[in-house]
Parts: sequence; C-alpha cells; structure tokens
Amino acid sequence: MARPPQDSSAQQPAAGTTNFASTTALSPVCRQAYTELFKLRVESARALLQPELNAQPTGAAPLLVADCIDFTDLMIAQDAGRYEAVVAAQDRRLELLEKSAARGALRDYARAEIRLHQAAVQVAFQHEVQGAWSLRQAYQQMQATAQRYPDFLPARKTLGMLQFFIGSLPEGYRWFLKLLGLPGSVEAGLQNLRAAAQRPNDFQSEAQVILALVQETYYKKPDAAVQLVTRLAAQQPDNLLFSYLVISLNKRQHHTAAALAAYRTRPAGAAYLPVPYLHHMAADLLLYQGQYAASRRENQQFLQQYRGIHYRKDAAFKLYLAAWLAGDAPAADQYRRQIGAAGRTELEEDKYAQRFYDDQVPLNRLLTRARLQIDGGYYREALSTLRGFAAGPGTLLRDQLEDPYRRARAYQGLGRLDSARLFYSRTVALAGKAPYYFGPQAALQLGYLCQADGQPNLARVYFQKVLDSPRHEYKNSTDAKAKVALAGLPPAKVR
Repeated sequence: MARPPQDSSAQQPAAGTTNFASTTALSPVCRQAYTELFKLRVESARALLQPELNAQPTGAAPLLVADCIDFTDLMIAQDAGRYEAVVAAQDRRLELLEKSAARGALRDYARAEIRLHQAAVQVAFQHEVQGAWSLRQAYQQMQATAQRYPDFLPARKTLGMLQFFIGSLPEGYRWFLKLLGLPGSVEAGLQNLRAAAQRPNDFQSEAQVILALVQETYYKKPDAAVQLVTRLAAQQPDNLLFSYLVISLNKRQHHTAAALAAYRTRPAGAAYLPVPYLHHMAADLLLYQGQYAASRRENQQFLQQYRGIHYRKDAAFKLYLAAWLAGDAPAADQYRRQIGAAGRTELEEDKYAQRFYDDQVPLNRLLTRARLQIDGGYYREALSTLRGFAAGPGTLLRDQLEDPYRRARAYQGLGRLDSARLFYSRTVALAGKAPYYFGPQAALQLGYLCQADGQPNLARVYFQKVLDSPRHEYKNSTDAKAKVALAGLPPAKVR
C-alpha cells in the first residue's frame, strides 16, 4: 500500500535537488490511486490517476502508477488479447521517461520498474527471449538506481526481491543467469528487502508482504506472515488483495477453516477486479473437506472466468478427483480427458496433472484421500485413513513411497516429530533414484528438522540429497528451498 515517507531526516539530498523526500515520494493523487490499485479496485485507480496523467504526461509518478495498474490488470486477467496493447503502452511510457527533463531517483526507479513489469508480462505470455533481455535491463537499471540513491527504499525493495529470487534459483538455471550476467545473492536480497520493509516509504507494505512471503516459503517462518496479512486485512476490510493473501497463506499452512472463512467474507462487487484464481483455491479447500460437489462448482466457475493458459490442467485434475472420490465415474472420465486437452505445463501443478494423465496408472483411493486430508490440516483423519492401506508384493513403487511419506507429513503436522523422522527416513531409503517427489520432499523435511535440532552437518547431507535427486514434477521449487537452506547453514567444520 502506498504511504508517505515518515523519516525524511534519514534521507540525503540527491545531487541537483533541494529536498530528496519531496522529489522521490508519490504525489497525494498518485498515492491514492496506488492505494486503490492495492485493493484491486482497478477502474477507481484509473479514474483517480487520469487527471494527473493529463497534467503531467511525462511525470515519473503518474507513469509508474499507470503501468502498475495495467500490469496488475493483465497479470490477474491473463487475457492474451490485451498483451500487445499493454507492451506497447509500456514502451511509450519508457520513451516518455527517457525524454523527460526530470531526473532523479523516482524517474530512474520508474524506468526500471516498468521494464521489470514488461519482462514479467513477456515471460508470462510465452515471449521468453524478449522477457529475458528485459529482465537483464531492469536488473541493471534497478541496481544502478539503488547504488546512486542508497536511501531510496523502493529501489532496494525491488532489487532485493530480484537478488533473492535469482540467488535462490536451482543449478539448472545457472547457465541462463550466466548468459544474462545477472548476479543473485540471497543474503544481499534479504538485507535490501528488510531495509524497505522496516523504514517508511511509499511501497513499505509491499516490501513487508514480499519479505513475509519469502520467510514463510524458504525459512519455515509462517506465523509472522499469517499475522501480518491478517492484521493488514483487518485494518483494510475493503482490500481484496489482503483478503487474497489471508486465504492463500492459511491454505498453505493447512488452516482450511480459516482460509474458507476468509474466502466467504472477502470484499466483492463490481468495483473489484475479478480474480478467478480465488475460485480455484476455494475448490482445493472444499476438496480437502470432502465437499466434492461444492469443489466441482468452484473449479467450473474458475475455468469459465479464467482466460489464461496455466492452472487449467490442475483444475481438470481436481475436478477429476472430486468426481472420482464421489463415485461419479462418467464425470471423472470426462475430466481426465480434459487434462490432456487443456492448458500448458510450465507450472508444477500442471506438470503433476499431465504426468497423471500420461502415466495412465490409477491412483490409490486411500492414499489420495489421505493426501487431501493432510493438505487440509486434518492430520488425525489422515492417519485413520492410512490405517486402511497395506502395501503388498504387487503394490506400485509410487504407492509404496507415498504411504510412509504421507504418514510422516501427518505426524509432523501433529507435532509428533520422532514418528515423522522415522517415516521420512523410510521414504528416503526406499526412494533411491525413483523419479517421484516423495523422496526429495522427505529429504527436505528431514533437513529442516535437523537444522531446527542444531545438527547442521546432517541437515546439509539431506539438503544435498534434494539437489542430487532426479527430475520430478516439483524439482524446481524443492531445489530452490534446499539451496536457500544450505546457504543459511553455518560453514562445515573441517576436521
């Protein structure tokens, strides 16, 4: 959320300016428009901003906020028909900023931020080569801005985000980053994000949210993230983005009831940008609870409203599960065929769905139900379900691996860590080099448990096992977490 700097005494004047704060902060109108955008009230944001755009057609602040509006609208709608117009508008804004007589931190930041938006849009709509070079330009420009204006915190927010995520990419991407000349650093990224999150600036709330998500995803610190977004949503009950984050984070932490409550009380109406993905999340939550008909309705609504190419296979797979578990064989068969026909497989969820379709190996009903119960945080129910499963000589290796892995997940959720370690260890030992995610995920969790127990050397062994594992559907995200965890361990002692 945009907010005015409150600590201008800590900021130093840039060369050629009389007041650093007055030339780097958003104007009141731009700040108000950005606040509306942060609530996902896009048309209101556009209407508020237009007079300032008319009055200052080359102004850095209105051009930046205008681009944030278009970028957010396109990325949420995923409407490929608007892609060319948005990229053309970004090019015009960059030309205006280049020709502008104004110079300073905000102008330089706006150039880099708009270029970064363009990179994200190009990659999202399958223009990867252009997106890669736009990313390179954005990174270099943002790095230069942060170096020239070290007290301009918005630049440190974006640079920190780029540094962290580039630094956390698994080894499979190193050639790509080397080709582009993009240095990443997990530690430097965290330092810059913390600076932007802790000190007042126009984008402080944005920095706080990004930092909290990093801590939740990579450092097993979910409580602070959940508390932050819950507080922000309570402060602004009309903010759909904050409600979205409350739903998403509670879902990720297996707090199904809290996530569904937030979904049902989210702000809604014509003033808000439609967010079809909310229905996809709700469908998962209802699937965890065994509300199969309701889950199907939510995913059908998602597919009807959504114009993008991602998550379609995942939605079809979840529709299959809802029909199959409810005993509706004709519908299940229809949804299974839909997996092969819909969408792309860049995202891990879609890759998993496509593998299920390609393998043509039936799922085990008990293991599938236990998986959904665990994802929903219903750990005791999952253990009860798993008691009905018994591996035998003809049991598929996939199911032999999934059984101890699910038991470990359930025991970990209940805080019974000795039992969790036992079953994670069984999974790792049995997995070997099998091309399933159960072994690498079990090794990752064992690494985290050893790290929490003050056993860094053993943790290092498990995190390295993750990186050494063969390809599986979730390898990119699992490897990234292991890489960040390894970087956070103390140096190995040499004997």
